[in-house]
Amino acid sequence: MSNNQIRSNVGPNPTSPTNAMPATNSVGCTLFLILAVLGIGLSFLLVNPPVPIGVTTSFWLVGLAPAMIGLLLGYLIFLSLRVARQWEKAIVLRLGRFSRTSGPGIFFLWPIIDSISTIVDTRTQITPFKAEQTLSRDTVPVDVDAVLFWFVWDSGKAALSVSDYAEAVSWAAQTALRDTIGKTDLASLLAGREQIEVTLKKMIDERTEPWGITVQSVEMRDVLIPVALQDAMSKEAQAERERHARVILSQAEVEVAQKFNQAALIYGNNPVAMSLRSMNLLADAIKERGALVVVPNNAVETLGLGTITGLTALSQSGLLPNAPQLRPNEPARDPSSAPPPNPAARPQPPQQPGNAAPYSPWPQTGPKQP
Repeated sequence: MSNNQIRSNVGPNPTSPTNAMPATNSVGCTLFLILAVLGIGLSFLLVNPPVPIGVTTSFWLVGLAPAMIGLLLGYLIFLSLRVARQWEKAIVLRLGRFSRTSGPGIFFLWPIIDSISTIVDTRTQITPFKAEQTLSRDTVPVDVDAVLFWFVWDSGKAALSVSDYAEAVSWAAQTALRDTIGKTDLASLLAGREQIEVTLKKMIDERTEPWGITVQSVEMRDVLIPVALQDAMSKEAQAERERHARVILSQAEVEVAQKFNQAALIYGNNPVAMSLRSMNLLADAIKERGALVVVPNNAVETLGLGTITGLTALSQSGLLPNAPQLRPNEPARDPSSAPPPNPAARPQPPQQPGNAAPYSPWPQTGPKQP
């Protein structure tokens, strides 16, 4: 397996802080140019061209000495002067051995004998990693994506203990994630992400501690499971929701029945309350415009409204001539004081021509009259 294939399995190749190069030494370049210009200008003044013919060698040595000294001194300053940015730490080696850690800001090196091996980035680094087709403890293949946040607290250990600590951290995180998935059930993996993140942080931190690296946090971005298993879990969750809904509905029915039982006891012992409740139900039913309500006779009799309404209607229509005719703003009269009814004034049923028997719409079952 090639190195590129290994990197593709790990995930996006992070920019390794160990490969960071020192920033351009603008201060050293500026000092080099200033010293070179001063040396050349001083040499020009000493030589004072045009130079006469036949000058000695000592004249040239004296005249060009300032320029040579300026160039050499500027070059040495350029080599020894370095500038590290705020988040950078420079690992200085002296004759191949670790000497010190310098930066941030301006620091000096001994030319030729001192060298910078690595510039370490001390900012918080972000490393994405994943575990593909990893079996959980209950033999379910899952894909997990996570992000690791870490930083270097000891630049010397990070640069000297491991060749590429950024890639080492990525591999350590991936291995720890696979170990954790193999020891965890799928249900715990889906529901207990916080506990798994704490476990991962502890495992990775133990591996990176000798490298001078501390893990700040681990965050799981996504957990992918097979599609067939997703459908089965969805059906299971739907069945559980339906069962819970049925249980709630049955409990509500029990509570409603208990309340109806209490109401029946109250209404049975208090007819007035029952009548008021019935009228309230009728009022609620007919309060909408154009509503038509059909109620049984016993309901009307229970309310005590059927007799009064029916008698009033019959009296106004003339079917009950002996009923007192009530006029507006006229008090009701006592029925005992009314005159006796006149039998002749009662309406007679209609008769058929040539038949003295009263007319009836119903068929006669008796013997026919001759």
